[in-house]
Amino acid sequence: MRAIPAAAWNALVGDESPFLEWAWLASLEEAGCVGRGSGWLPQPLALWDGDRLVGAVPLYVKGDSRGEFVFDWSWAEAAHRARIPYYPKLLVGVPFTPVDGARFLAAPGYEAAVRTIAVAALENACGEQGFSSVHVNFCRDPEMEALVAAGWLHRLGFQYRWRNDGFGTFDDYLQSLRSKRRNQVRREQRELADAGVSIAVHDGRALPDDVRRLLYPLYRSTVDDNPWGQRYLNPRFFDLLCERFADRLTVVVARQRGEVIAGTINVEKGDTLYGRYWGCLRPVRNVHFGVCYYAGIAHCIARGRTWFHPGAGGEHKQPRGFDAVRTHSVHFIQHPRLRAAVARYLADETPAVERAIAATNAESALRRGPASPVPAP
Repeated sequence: MRAIPAAAWNALVGDESPFLEWAWLASLEEAGCVGRGSGWLPQPLALWDGDRLVGAVPLYVKGDSRGEFVFDWSWAEAAHRARIPYYPKLLVGVPFTPVDGARFLAAPGYEAAVRTIAVAALENACGEQGFSSVHVNFCRDPEMEALVAAGWLHRLGFQYRWRNDGFGTFDDYLQSLRSKRRNQVRREQRELADAGVSIAVHDGRALPDDVRRLLYPLYRSTVDDNPWGQRYLNPRFFDLLCERFADRLTVVVARQRGEVIAGTINVEKGDTLYGRYWGCLRPVRNVHFGVCYYAGIAHCIARGRTWFHPGAGGEHKQPRGFDAVRTHSVHFIQHPRLRAAVARYLADETPAVERAIAATNAESALRRGPASPVPAP
């Protein structure tokens, strides 16, 4: 990313996902979270018209499938059994970040040309440089549709998201829930208050010193305490975010007797709050729900934000008013036998995912019914 001017790259990002911005991607590189030995080799694709950057693709050479959140381990295993090399492969997306956004960034008027040229370059790289496949993760609907029309394979997923229906207060949100869920939220908040826990939201540009020092320990506490956790990030990355990305950061902390016991590191842009990293230094019943969900919802209501993306996974989000929305990835598989096998797999998986979305939203905690299945902008 250092080879590409930040202003030129960000001009292409515009109102798109904050995780596509130069500061986020460059900080991952500079901190050494991606690069040689990490399984993520940055190879951003840049398209120029003379000396003007008119297109860009966040592209990585992958030596494994870690940190992608669109899981293809079974594809890699099938390829191994068939003696078809699966790695290295190419991935278009943001490392360690299951957030949808544009993947083929283009200046106005260049959209079709950028996509056509970039897709051809990616397919040619498989044939000429020995990559097995190209994976475009968490892309927008128009990109998905264009790539499927070009013969790529579509994979459907879903995440839980919260939508602000014009609530004026947190109590308005509570009233939108079914009575059982509303009482559950009130009980969890009451238990936190009885335990002497207070929750505060801090702007990234004015973080208290004790909070700033704890960003990495909070992140580390979660990945170290879970069998699936891996330390993809390091202290230098969080230092760089505080230097370069502070205007996007929103940090929620829970304190007990004045001491920080838990917190979340969130990113904010436009009408959306993104929950990214959570950590707990001293376990207290229901503190996870308080800092990860209720504080974020209250913040969105106070700031007039429309969407809250709390991250991947977590069926416990659904009882608190988060409903399922579709996500998309698209895949180009070079080897014809492997491509046919993946296509058969997806033909079985897609209806199952559709049923899971329908079943989840049929049990919505919201009195008004489930949110729109269309991903938030």
